[in-house]
Amino acid sequence: MAGILIVIPARYHSSRLPGKPLRLIAGVPMVERVARVAAAVRGESGDRAYVVATDHEEIREFCASRGLPVVMTPATCRDGTERCRFAAEAAREKPRLVVNLQGDNPLCPPWVLSALIRAWEEEPDAAVYTPCVRLDWEAYDALVEAKRTTPFSGTTVLVDKNFHALAFSKAILPVVRRQEEARRLSPFSPVLRHVGLYAYTFEALTRHATLEVSPYERGEVEGLEQMRFLYNALPVKVVEVDYRGRETSGGVDSEEDIARVEAILAKYGELDAG
Repeated sequence: MAGILIVIPARYHSSRLPGKPLRLIAGVPMVERVARVAAAVRGESGDRAYVVATDHEEIREFCASRGLPVVMTPATCRDGTERCRFAAEAAREKPRLVVNLQGDNPLCPPWVLSALIRAWEEEPDAAVYTPCVRLDWEAYDALVEAKRTTPFSGTTVLVDKNFHALAFSKAILPVVRRQEEARRLSPFSPVLRHVGLYAYTFEALTRHATLEVSPYERGEVEGLEQMRFLYNALPVKVVEVDYRGRETSGGVDSEEDIARVEAILAKYGELDAG
């Protein structure tokens, strides 16, 4: 088996932003920006590779014209996880670790992906690796306020002493019962905000489709796909990261999101692979 494959799922059709992988962000097509992140993580290592996984010929042609590795995936792939699995299984050498870097995440810091890879190298017995950010009290207060108007935005995670996930939730966990005391004891809250990035062992990724569906991933409950792994007793390693003082943004799904990402780039400059 090869080492590490970073897969960039890039779906052309989007109800809110059609053709979004090719939309310009500060003059650069979004999928190319995401590919730059993957290339920075790959670095000079011969044991790492990346590929754009798409179901659309226009994206394939664009990637080929820019020298970006690309693979066509079936239109029947329901989500980025299935595209990652197809790309990994189609690889000439099957990877041991597959990193899912969504094609609408142009502000993903390379060092966050590197932290996931490092965690796998140090603790290869988990099935899935995913990052979190520890919230200081200002960030905690902002999350509480955001959930007043958008209660299902933002996911938190509880961990055990080895930083294996116990549960993910759209609620703010844990509940802080005595906030005044908690704020006095530490500048950080006990809340870990989950960052929706994943690295899977090849075995875990190929098993994903056959695992029993968790009741916590259904849309009327939590709607969190990652709970499938916990429900089936597969260990999920949570890796604490930070953004090194930069603002960030989630997935790009609208014209407003593009404007927000461009404003962040104008303020902080381009991402550094550091």
